[in-house]
Amino acid sequence: MSRPVLKVGNYSPEDIKALFRDDERYTIGIRLYAVYQVAKGQPSRKLEELYNTSYKQITNWVHRFEKEGIEGLRDKPGRGRTARLSEDQRKRVGILLTNELPTDYGYNTATWTGPMLIDWIEKHYQIIYKKAQIYNIIKSLGFSHQKGRGIFPETDKAKQDSFKESLKKTPRKS
Repeated sequence: MSRPVLKVGNYSPEDIKALFRDDERYTIGIRLYAVYQVAKGQPSRKLEELYNTSYKQITNWVHRFEKEGIEGLRDKPGRGRTARLSEDQRKRVGILLTNELPTDYGYNTATWTGPMLIDWIEKHYQIIYKKAQIYNIIKSLGFSHQKGRGIFPETDKAKQDSFKESLKKTPRKS
């Protein structure tokens, strides 16, 4: 009879990998351990499966470590796609969200929504964003998602009351 295999039940491999990415110290530690194993004589081609990366990446870590020390194992800033909105344009969007109403720009509501912001940015900066990305931008500007409420500032209270009264007068079917 064989021994039972040890398993992790509460976390998926993706969850565990995400934990590594969240803390730079773990990332540097893993890279440093890979460099250590290369220093002990392990070939980078054998380590690529263990570290779930290419052998070329491992050799890059070794070269950067030799050249810059621990600092060479850190991720360099400025990676990724450059932002389409400039810093001034992003500040302008932040001011727009805090100090201006959509009605000032011809929208028929008093609260900004993602689709309205997409439209505003396209009209003013000729930059088109998808819905998911606009919410990332809003979050990066320090705003949070606000759940819609049943009260809208642009509604007419008298019309609402008369509508409610007319509903009460309508006979119900049994």
